[in-house]
Amino acid sequence: MPPVTGVTPNPNMSLGNMFCSRCDEGFEPHEKIVNSNGELWHTQCFVCAQCFRAFQDGIFYEFEGRKYCERDFHVLFAPCCNKCGEFVIGRVIKAMAANWHPSCFRCELCSNELADCGFIRNQNRALCHECNAKVKAVGLGKYMCNKCHGIIDDAPLRFRGEVYHGYHFNCTSCNVELDSTAREVKSRPGFAANDMNELYCLRCHDKMGIPICGACRRPIEERVVTALGKHWHVEHFVCAKCEKPFLGHRHYEKRGLAYCETHYHQLFGNLCFVCNQVIGGDVFTALNKSWCVHHFACSVCDMKMTQKSKFYEYDEKPVCKKCYERFPNELRRRLRISHENTMKKTT
Repeated sequence: MPPVTGVTPNPNMSLGNMFCSRCDEGFEPHEKIVNSNGELWHTQCFVCAQCFRAFQDGIFYEFEGRKYCERDFHVLFAPCCNKCGEFVIGRVIKAMAANWHPSCFRCELCSNELADCGFIRNQNRALCHECNAKVKAVGLGKYMCNKCHGIIDDAPLRFRGEVYHGYHFNCTSCNVELDSTAREVKSRPGFAANDMNELYCLRCHDKMGIPICGACRRPIEERVVTALGKHWHVEHFVCAKCEKPFLGHRHYEKRGLAYCETHYHQLFGNLCFVCNQVIGGDVFTALNKSWCVHHFACSVCDMKMTQKSKFYEYDEKPVCKKCYERFPNELRRRLRISHENTMKKTT
């Protein structure tokens, strides 16, 4: 309420019919009187009904015939906002079993104000209609159309980073209604993707000669990697084992798949049995294992052996002839049964 002012009655006015609204006592001549909406008060009687203190700057709030200072009125009657914790003066939003400032009541996902657009309660969260539709679509394992906000039952059409029903768009070239097979193409190089991208049906797109990525099946409009009889986005041409992009590094092909050097040798036998590293040069093959040339040695004396060296197998490791002759007779007999081994060198 606006502040009240103190008034001094006219000396000619009769004080006989003037009484304080609180104590019902009369007024002394020339006494300062408070007039509030036609009611008269002693200055010491015009106080808050709760704390009995004078109203600061004459401002008070009235409720059920009693007057309160601003602080006590807020404490006693004004609701607190469930988000900011401040008193709500004026319009109050009552929702989710709580009170809110209109600007504080927002969608928990997109933060848009809900006071005037309505909301839906979802798992004890206040959501706008659009976000609720998205949550519902995710729960069904489907997508929500970014245009009509309906659930997409079939495969979605992807355009400018969003998903849509295909029938919302037409081919830029032939104007046929599109479906999920439509291709997004930058209309002119040098423009931002979200400003100039266009959609084409599969037939019109194929006529444009733009390569399609073998991984994501989307058009490749920048650098193209050609391998395994297909085209790839640079970031989509990856090792079949570790799925890391080659990014221009050497790859190895095997049975229609591409591998990085480490995993190609690991899977197909060219890691050294001793150092477990990729064998970059000549490979020694023996005992069903691969070895670096400088790592193939007697497991007893560590003497390096060459392609012409004779050796025996002991505990799945090579033993040179000299060390073999030092073994006990019984052990040598068993080793002789497994016969002398030879080593094969490949490049």
